[in-house]
Amino acid sequence: MEVDGIWLRLIWLDYRLAVIVSVFIPLVLVIWSAFKRVDAINRLLIIYWRVASLLMVTVYLLIPGWSLAFFTGFAARCLIPISLWFWVDLNDEIKDLPPSPLKLATTTWRWAITIFSCFAILVNIPFLSCGLNGIGGAESFCQVWLQPPLHYKAWFHANSNTGFLGFLGIIGLVAYVMYFLSFLIFRLGRQGRSALDH
Repeated sequence: MEVDGIWLRLIWLDYRLAVIVSVFIPLVLVIWSAFKRVDAINRLLIIYWRVASLLMVTVYLLIPGWSLAFFTGFAARCLIPISLWFWVDLNDEIKDLPPSPLKLATTTWRWAITIFSCFAILVNIPFLSCGLNGIGGAESFCQVWLQPPLHYKAWFHANSNTGFLGFLGIIGLVAYVMYFLSFLIFRLGRQGRSALDH
């Protein structure tokens, strides 16, 4: 029970940090960069939001306790830092920007979320077995992941059926996978590590 309590505190810390680092700060940055018309930073953040949407899909898959969420959450943690550093042209454009509070905030956030994502990947590795074995049964440490999503449901979807919310998560996942495959098959081969359309 004590071990489960440690994991529970660690998971709640992960969720709280994720709200700050993965939602609040990039939301401020994307509005700021749009207002300042800094195209490179704005484009980077739009790419980030597309990739990070897998985290929200994961929350909706966890609400009904579907074990697939352990894999989508792990994938999101891996893809987020890649999406922030993959683009050669954006990296160069951001590096060449004159010093400004927006550039400093963006660079600091990129490093912070990269470090946070690496930490989250390490935390998630032991729980990948929950994706294979299921959340129920004797695997009580798998069930600690359900508490934050269920709190989210209580706040935003109090009267909604958990199965319906999970279905929304599946729809989101299908759309995400289709977009990702389209990127890999068509765009990556044509443009490589350039975020700008040719």
